[in-house]
Amino acid sequence: MIRMLVLDVDGVLTDGGLFYGPDGEQLKRFNVRDGLGIKLLQQAGVTIAIVSGRSSPALARRAAELGIAELHCGVGDKAAVMSALQTRLATPPADTAAMGDDLPDLALFAGAALRIAPADAEPELIAAADLVTRRAGGHGAVRDAAVHILALNGNAALAGGPTVAHG
Repeated sequence: MIRMLVLDVDGVLTDGGLFYGPDGEQLKRFNVRDGLGIKLLQQAGVTIAIVSGRSSPALARRAAELGIAELHCGVGDKAAVMSALQTRLATPPADTAAMGDDLPDLALFAGAALRIAPADAEPELIAAADLVTRRAGGHGAVRDAAVHILALNGNAALAGGPTVAHG
């Protein structure tokens, strides 16, 4: 049973593009379908954690809107943060899923029983993934992952049934 989903941000919750406003502020585009997937997982008792190498006010705002308390930004050692989360939340690797799209996210994969990559992830992540979503990062990939996790946990009806491809 998956009790925690650890997410990267750029390329997973967003399409990986970076937008800068006229005053240098960083803007990000999030998909509302991913947000609903996260809320469905939370409703089913799955903890959502974000572990990102970057930080931005836009990400902090989105995490707050979704009720994600485990927001870890500017992280250099993703494996260490994930291990600390697992210890503090008493969630072993066997109950952990991780979703990432690029090489730094392989560190998250190492500590997870279920490794998920968006459809447009780098080849190394796709090769290491147990599940490759049918949608790209920032375009519903997290929703695909959520549906799969809910089905694994016996809650498929909550999400409307599985809609993901296995990699």
